[in-house]
Amino acid sequence: MGTPDGDFLDLDWLPARERGAPIVVILHGLEGSGKSHYVRGLMREAEERSWRAVVVNFRSCSGEVNLTPRMYHSGETEDLDWIMRTLTVREPTLRIGAVGVSLGGNVLLKWLGEKGEGAPPQVLAAAAISTPFNLAACARVLDRGLNRSMYTASFLRTLKAKLRKKQRLYDRLLDLPAALRARTFAEYDRLVTAPLHGFADERDYWTRSSSGPYLARIRRPTLLINAINDPFMPAAALPRDAASKSRFIHANFVREGGHAGFLEGASGRRSWAEGRALAFLERHLLG
Repeated sequence: MGTPDGDFLDLDWLPARERGAPIVVILHGLEGSGKSHYVRGLMREAEERSWRAVVVNFRSCSGEVNLTPRMYHSGETEDLDWIMRTLTVREPTLRIGAVGVSLGGNVLLKWLGEKGEGAPPQVLAAAAISTPFNLAACARVLDRGLNRSMYTASFLRTLKAKLRKKQRLYDRLLDLPAALRARTFAEYDRLVTAPLHGFADERDYWTRSSSGPYLARIRRPTLLINAINDPFMPAAALPRDAASKSRFIHANFVREGGHAGFLEGASGRRSWAEGRALAFLERHLLG
């Protein structure tokens, strides 16, 4: 789909077997895509219910780099807002549920909080899995020790590869040599995310893009699933207080599950979080 700013988004669709079926909008995590294991799991859950689903591949995440300098980030909600408006204009009686995982969960929750009472009436419920509610806290744990070598290095490798493919767009916008030397999220967000998206620095980006402060403004039933042992998200940063004060937020903070894991069964290939998220949506979309 072409975007209003002359770029594009690739969407992966699961068509419905039944006329008028609800649709699930799925948002993936950092450097994920429609091929991510948790996205496939959510699509399977939707298919088992004979629902429709659409996966939003964030800019440059579908396998094809986008056309404009801007990319995607944890607080970027304009594309999601445009997609929701497009869906509801095309089908005003649509029943929409949304699920975001990791970065996608942060984007979804921030958007819901930004919209508040003004969220499209077709959006009936949402679920967020392994959300980084506090980006500064997450950056601190990911930028040190084993996390830095296991996770951060892997994410930065693919992010830098996209910068190289788009380097002609960045001559006057970024210090590209310095950006390609970034070894932490703090460095990358300072050198890339902030200047590309209008933030003063990495801390300004983390503060303004974290979904935690937006939870109190959400006005749709929303399920939060996070594990206390998530290596990306410190347990102390879980928004227990905000969740307890909202009649719209249903928090399911469990001891184990890692980051977007929550595996169950003998094979350990299926996530109970995906089924629980869709069951939550089902109660509100069909109730």
